[in-house]
Amino acid sequence: MGKFALRGMAQCMARELAPKNIHVAHFVIDGGIASSRTQPDGGNADDKWLDPDAIATEYLHIHQQHRSAWTWEVELRPWVEKF
Repeated sequence: MGKFALRGMAQCMARELAPKNIHVAHFVIDGGIASSRTQPDGGNADDKWLDPDAIATEYLHIHQQHRSAWTWEVELRPWVEKF
């Protein structure tokens, strides 16, 4: 319920602040993030981990969006998920 409240608050803020040219977006990072601990050999992260650089790229993408097509929510998940 707490995460739903954050989502709702972000949507309310986005609607209220958009006319003032303030872009509010809610990010959901649903998965482990690759690090030197997740990759003991220091190699590339496999598909079960989120790449930190890819996450940063998505944040930059939202920051640079044209205001005619602002995104309010982004969900990031690894390519491979076990269900």
